[in-house]
Amino acid sequence: MAKYDNSFTDELRARLSLVDVISRRVSLVKKGNNYWGCCPFHNEKTPSFSISEEKGYYHCFGCGEHGDIISFVMKTENVDFKTAIKELADLAGLKLPEVKQKTSEQIELEQTYIKITDDAAKIYQDLLYTESGKDALDYIKKRGFSDEMIKKYRIGYAPKNNIISSKFSDIKKEKLISTGLVREGDYGLYDFFRHKLMFPIFNAHNQIVAFSGRSLDGTEPKYINTTDTELFHKRQTIFGFNFAREAIHQKNRSIIVEGQIDAIQMQNHGFPETVAPLGTALTEDHIAILCKSNRNIIFCFDGDNAGKKAATRACNLVLPFLRDKSDVKFAFVTGGKDPDEILKTSGESAMKKIIDNALSLIDFLWKITNENYSISTPAGRSQAEKFLKESLSKITDKIFQNEIEQDFNSRKFNEWHNWKLKKYEQEIEVPDIDNNMIKNIQSIIQTYPELAEKYVDFLTSLKINFDEEVQKTNLSLKDAENSIISIQIKRNLDTLLLKQKELTNKLLLNNDVSIKKELDNLNLEIEKTKKYLEILINND
Repeated sequence: MAKYDNSFTDELRARLSLVDVISRRVSLVKKGNNYWGCCPFHNEKTPSFSISEEKGYYHCFGCGEHGDIISFVMKTENVDFKTAIKELADLAGLKLPEVKQKTSEQIELEQTYIKITDDAAKIYQDLLYTESGKDALDYIKKRGFSDEMIKKYRIGYAPKNNIISSKFSDIKKEKLISTGLVREGDYGLYDFFRHKLMFPIFNAHNQIVAFSGRSLDGTEPKYINTTDTELFHKRQTIFGFNFAREAIHQKNRSIIVEGQIDAIQMQNHGFPETVAPLGTALTEDHIAILCKSNRNIIFCFDGDNAGKKAATRACNLVLPFLRDKSDVKFAFVTGGKDPDEILKTSGESAMKKIIDNALSLIDFLWKITNENYSISTPAGRSQAEKFLKESLSKITDKIFQNEIEQDFNSRKFNEWHNWKLKKYEQEIEVPDIDNNMIKNIQSIIQTYPELAEKYVDFLTSLKINFDEEVQKTNLSLKDAENSIISIQIKRNLDTLLLKQKELTNKLLLNNDVSIKKELDNLNLEIEKTKKYLEILINND
């Protein structure tokens, strides 16, 4: 059987949700942390087929079938390993690599790598509580970190000298360099991290694979991270995910903040489901990993322009991952503060209020559209329309996409055209339409908001309250539009008839040739309007 590099199959499992893949074939219901459905491998009426997204496997308590995302595709579609991998790769949008197995040298190198990074973390931890680490310890204590928190996150101190280069002198330099902890210069190996407060970076299996070092002397950048290695890829690593994974399942959501200190403080003050990107902008890979655990995400950013830009980018990234059961929101910390400061100065209740008041994705997308485009002008509305259309096109669930589009159409109708402030001036008073016709028009517009855009001037003239909730119409879009046109023509005909009556009276009082000519032209227009209305009614 063909085998692929473990890193590729691991990436498949990280990118794809086991629940999403299985739910294409099995109807699932969430109970507790797991999903349940009727087993696809044997006939049953009572669901005994359990899926654990966190652990990455399914198990049937009826027939004993057990496996992961790859074996599920193999068994349900009766295909071999290679075919299953190809199908999953296509689903994840990944290029299929060449078939290869890890060599014993690669396996040994990975084991050495993990041992070096773990031993380095122990060295840094011990140094934090020495005289040389005093500045680092004072700083982290001032940031509100307790000894228990320091121990849990294995925070340490990298000294000014080359401690790692000397401590691991018995390790082959190629292996040591591969961890990113040291580099080679003209005079031999030297430490990459020096005089830094050290935050270990864990993979999903709680193994330390890299480090993030914070400057202690005010130099920029504030943080430097291990460069990408064989076992560490910054764009695919989420800080704090190993600690937050269980809480994400229990809380049924994840919270994303901008920095690692924010993430740690949130995790230890009532929000254990919090994570952060690692010294880089949020990526599609980050979203894919989180959505594999849970598609309910709250993005929590600073309320300044940079935070708004980051939120807009996050919105664009998350759109392809939306499902009708997704609950994505955006929270903003204002006043030049971050979550860490809010927690220290105002406590958990203030942070909870910020999270609870988060904007839904639909509200946020609508908000940035109105802020970025001049919707008071036709050109601005056109640009805004294009932006919304492009954004919604990224949603792969077309039914869900259509529902959101209908929501936006309704908002455009009620907000962009400012119905209640518009005036329709006419020289001749036209009889008001009856209540049944009003209800009919309200029903049509609430069902097909796009017709409001098309007949905006006419609908404004009716002075109807379109905010009133009414039952949606059963008419098709074509019939609904014809109904609007019919009402418009009838109303126009009423106007013409009133004008006809006025001109006839004038002609009786003053036999003026110009009035007669105007009346003759008006009579022709009335006949044309009647014929057009008759054709429209007959076509119905």
